[in-house]
Amino acid sequence: MLDADSTNNGAPSRGPTIVLAIAAADLVFHLLIANRYGIFRDELYYLACSEHLGAGYVDQPPLIAFVAWIARHVFGESLIGLRFLPAVAGAATVWLTGKLARDFGGGAFAQALAALAAFATPVFLLMHHWLTMNAFEPLIWLACTWCIVRAINHDEPRYWLWFGVLIGVGMENKYSTAFFAFAVVGGLLLTPQRRFLASKWIWFGALCSLLIFLPNLIWMVRHNFPFLELMHNIRSGHRDIVRGPVAFIIDQIKMMNPILFPLWAGGLVWLFFSNIGRHFRIVGWIYLLLLIAFIVLKAKNYYVAPAYPMLFAAGAVAFENLSRERVRWARPIYVAAVILVTSLFVPLAVPVLSPENYIVYQKALGIEPPRAENQENGPLPQHFADEFGWEDMARKVGEIYNALPPEQRAKTAIFANGYGQAGAIDFFGKKYGLPKSICRHQNYWLWGPRDYTGESVIVLGSDGKGDREHFASVEAVGRTDHPYSRRDEHFDIFLCRDLNTTLQALWPKTKKWN
Repeated sequence: MLDADSTNNGAPSRGPTIVLAIAAADLVFHLLIANRYGIFRDELYYLACSEHLGAGYVDQPPLIAFVAWIARHVFGESLIGLRFLPAVAGAATVWLTGKLARDFGGGAFAQALAALAAFATPVFLLMHHWLTMNAFEPLIWLACTWCIVRAINHDEPRYWLWFGVLIGVGMENKYSTAFFAFAVVGGLLLTPQRRFLASKWIWFGALCSLLIFLPNLIWMVRHNFPFLELMHNIRSGHRDIVRGPVAFIIDQIKMMNPILFPLWAGGLVWLFFSNIGRHFRIVGWIYLLLLIAFIVLKAKNYYVAPAYPMLFAAGAVAFENLSRERVRWARPIYVAAVILVTSLFVPLAVPVLSPENYIVYQKALGIEPPRAENQENGPLPQHFADEFGWEDMARKVGEIYNALPPEQRAKTAIFANGYGQAGAIDFFGKKYGLPKSICRHQNYWLWGPRDYTGESVIVLGSDGKGDREHFASVEAVGRTDHPYSRRDEHFDIFLCRDLNTTLQALWPKTKKWN
């Protein structure tokens, strides 16, 4: 078999160079579109969390808050600065996908095709556009897979130590990494790689992952596992769209780019049935176990997405082997098809068009991106709608707040009903002369009402009915309704006076974890 590191004449392969070029193109692309729309809802929240660094939060592990702290202090609070690290993670994911194809035995074409597939995936283009946990999860899972493949190729169990470290980091990034870890355990038990269970290195790796995750685990125990309460509330409130098995798989094909379906499906077949691929069959089992688990648990459709780069790498090697001689002409045809189809889907995934042109384009194609949540999005899908309206809302609140008499203004709290609203006040507040907000949603509730008494409160997103039960005076003083924001972010703004108790006494009853 041709060595993946060399060509037929023994010269170094062009594969790594091409892969690096594709990864660089991915980085440049994300930086070019970083400031096309506005800041994303979850980005606002993570920036707020970065001002309250700790071992845990109600709805996520602590790593994203530390990453947000680094981003704002090293690169600044511009959108390009905040989104630089996610863009780097995207480029690294593209690069490592090509490298994994090389470790599967792929030559230059397989490496380049695998990297191109990771670049051409709509859901990855979106994930690496924002400063969120999802930007780093594919890279972590892929690095874990690379450790597994290296351990197999070199019969070197020490790679499992690094696997454990990465799992620990992944757990500090997003709890869904636990499913990946359990899928790996299942894959070990179902394949000859179970021999690694007899090595001390895999257990040292498990110990490392536990030690890295331990601070967050202790935090959750001390706070009575708020994440489990949150997930129960989400299920009870039917926030997420639940897909049946067939619809879930169809969503995978759509999100990962339909033209790439033959590649990742072929990679799965290669891992299970080819003479070379069967050595890495554990990778196929990891994907299948993850897919089954998320279908059974009725998880969001994009939760499996971080597992696809390893299938892209396997599929690229399979395609390279199949097209090595008689059907070599299929290579440029498929690459051209990937580029063409991806060009059609890119405007649906990331903001390369203006909102007005996006609406026209989407209607012309007649294709709607798969939805993960039950939301009234307005003319734009949720992933675009959540980038609009935040500064407009903060400006209107600023007008109301600054119009108050100085003595009232000093004791007026700004109460938000959602973390996006609260994060927007906190992020844009300096510009409009606003204090930090208080909020009953997610981790904001744990941060409490601070020193505010409730004598004067600007309330965002309330219908006013509940407020009249608690305040002596409730007055509608403004409204926010950006045409492109989500419809649940169109609301009245109320000025409420003289709470019938204190905010500190009322606060335990205000909790909203959903």
